Amino acid sequence: MNGTIRVPGWSKRCVILVALSPLVWPATTEAHLMSTGFGPFYDGMMHLALSPDDLLGVLAIALLSGLVGARHGRVVLFTLSMAWLVGGLMGLQVDREVSLSVASTVSFLMLGALVAVDRKLPLALVAGLACALGLLHGFLNGTAMRQIGGGALALVGIAAAVFVVVALVAAFVVSLRAAWARVAVRVAGSWITAIGLLMLGWTFRVRFPVGSP
Repeated sequence: MNGTIRVPGWSKRCVILVALSPLVWPATTEAHLMSTGFGPFYDGMMHLALSPDDLLGVLAIALLSGLVGARHGRVVLFTLSMAWLVGGLMGLQVDREVSLSVASTVSFLMLGALVAVDRKLPLALVAGLACALGLLHGFLNGTAMRQIGGGALALVGIAAAVFVVVALVAAFVVSLRAAWARVAVRVAGSWITAIGLLMLGWTFRVRFPVGSP
């Protein structure tokens, strides 16, 4: 024993990545379209991946519909994407950007909780949840697109991305048969809920700082 502590190679790499992570973390975040260079449609598709509220909501409703059954998954697939597009077109008519961060976060938080409890839900309820989610998030996307000049084609790209994500995730969950696999899906739902709670806490912390009158 010479007092030297040996650190495994993988641990060294983890320490280096953690130390460098603040360098790549954005100082500010703004609603915008990531320019792919292929036009507004593909920019809209990329927008979904860069919007945590939207992506978590889509994943949550896809997991939920997949757990309930294939029929629910098919209904959600079309209902969500169409409602998203309709909500987006409505948002394009608004002259200013609307930010409903609390409502947006609560929407996927509640869906994540439904995934975690894994109860058999009626088709009408799941379809209604998908429609409400699509209209809300699509409307918010539409108001943002109006301000940055994304236009209707970008909204079609977002709706297409929503369609693809739901189709892949819901079909994967429906195919699961092992009990442990369903438990893993429920755990994913609980993680989505936990992320929603953290985001809500951060939102209220920013709006109502400690010690403010």
